[in-house]
Amino acid sequence: MTRKLEELFDLPATPARQDAQEGHSELPVPAETMLAIDERIDKIDAALPGVRGLESTDREMDELADLAKASYSDLMDLGMQVDSRFASEIFGVASNMLGHAITAKTAKLDKKLKMIDLQLKKARLDQQTSDDPATPQAQGMVLNRNELLDRIMQATHEKPAKE
Repeated sequence: MTRKLEELFDLPATPARQDAQEGHSELPVPAETMLAIDERIDKIDAALPGVRGLESTDREMDELADLAKASYSDLMDLGMQVDSRFASEIFGVASNMLGHAITAKTAKLDKKLKMIDLQLKKARLDQQTSDDPATPQAQGMVLNRNELLDRIMQATHEKPAKE
């Protein structure tokens, strides 16, 4: 929370802001947690070097697409200059070249989307399987409205009023 919001709503300063104002510079995360995070980052870094050559594949796909577009352009020019009975076959080949250019670009985009999808799945899996004891655990219950109101009423009657 920012200082201005604290002043606006007349709230006490947050502990991090109080420490900063008093000159304390303690880490908000315990050292054990930082070590566990470092170990996880090292594991991720160790797994990533196995995937190499992604940039070269992108470059190759771009080269193939450019070559196919250039061939399409050359074939279209040739088709315009030949007799009409031969032009249809040349235009068909030109169309195939343009299709190959589109396929190369699509393959490049699909590869990038799959990599992003895999990264998101890995992040989700890491989050679900975290063994961090600081992760809060909760239990849920299915209650209807009347049961919920009864529990609230019992809770308010059991607590003595502070005066």
